[in-house]
Amino acid sequence: QVQLVESGGGLVQAGGSLRLSCAASGSIFRINALRWYRQAPGKQRDLVATISSGGFANYADSVKGRFTISRDNAKNTVYLQMNSLKPEDTAVYYCNANIMQYDLTRRDVWGQGTQVTVSS
Repeated sequence: QVQLVESGGGLVQAGGSLRLSCAASGSIFRINALRWYRQAPGKQRDLVATISSGGFANYADSVKGRFTISRDNAKNTVYLQMNSLKPEDTAVYYCNANIMQYDLTRRDVWGQGTQVTVSS
């Protein structure tokens, strides 16, 4: 019923920028936290950034000062602005939404992932 659609991934040179978007649709009463994760080849999936319903953001140390998470509540969309990209940022990036459903239960919903490749 709830779907997250991601876009914005691609190939970029080191030092470049990309902006990822993830739009939620479906039967949603409330979106609580929104998060971006990433998973590099042979690595575990790691949390990159979190933004609360009130707009408070937290970042992994590896991306602080380079990435910015934001949200547009009217559009049910979360963004990840990625600047000064490094080859080690290469990964599949996934958005995650903590959803409150109309029965007031919570669910975590995942996007399909989008590939970000940073060349040196």
